[in-house]
Amino acid sequence: MAELSKADVEHIAQLARLHLSEADKEKYRAQLSDILEHVGALQRLDTSDVEPARGGIRPDHGARLREDVAEEPMARGDLLKNAPQQEDHQFRVPPVLD
Repeated sequence: MAELSKADVEHIAQLARLHLSEADKEKYRAQLSDILEHVGALQRLDTSDVEPARGGIRPDHGARLREDVAEEPMARGDLLKNAPQQEDHQFRVPPVLD
């Protein structure tokens, strides 16, 4: 798998709304390239004889699940404070259909 370019990292940072220094861009370019290389190695493994995983979290295996309890909702202002755009006290999102 090819290494990520600096432009790839800048695009990912823009999507995540991160402001990265030049040093951070290089650091993350190398780290993300390593991660993609590991994923590529996993994809090349022959798993034809591996039984698919079944189930999920099993409490009898030590997993502790919290009780599902309804709580008071967050204040609208707290929810909207990190919104990139808002309009009429709601999230403003760009249209996805032409």
